[in-house]
Amino acid sequence: MKRILQLIVCLSFLCSLKSFSQSENNKETIYYFIRHAEKQTGNAVGENPHLSEKGLERAKSWRDYFKEVKFDAIYSTDYYRTIETAQPIAEADDLTIKTYNSNNLYTDTFRYNTQGKTVLVVGHSNTTPAFVNTIIGKDFYEPIADNNNSNLYVVEIVSGVVNHRLTRVE
Repeated sequence: MKRILQLIVCLSFLCSLKSFSQSENNKETIYYFIRHAEKQTGNAVGENPHLSEKGLERAKSWRDYFKEVKFDAIYSTDYYRTIETAQPIAEADDLTIKTYNSNNLYTDTFRYNTQGKTVLVVGHSNTTPAFVNTIIGKDFYEPIADNNNSNLYVVEIVSGVVNHRLTRVE
């Protein structure tokens, strides 16, 4: 009798783990990807420029655009222009910006840490579409034109099904 009771408890525990695992996989993961706002240009700005005045205004516009979205995490490359683009949004959601390596996209750790969450990722003209392409598993999006800072890529993953879209936010 004692063994039967142990077996029932064990099976019950395993079933609850399986149910928990399935519910975790069924959670919707939403990624929002944007390129940094307009940066300062010219010979004196160096390789890690800050945002221009227009870029600072666009960063505030992104904050306003996302005011109805509750982000669980915000990721940015470790450059002034990407961090400065993400900062107003992070402040509005009381989040700390996490940095990521744009040479190592969509790692197992990133996937695990963002599963079932709503996440903003701020990158660059080449890394942003590359990151999206890595998630969707195909070369769909081209690098962003240098004068375009208004692309918004949205990738939704539910039960392993990936949907994506691109819109421009002026």
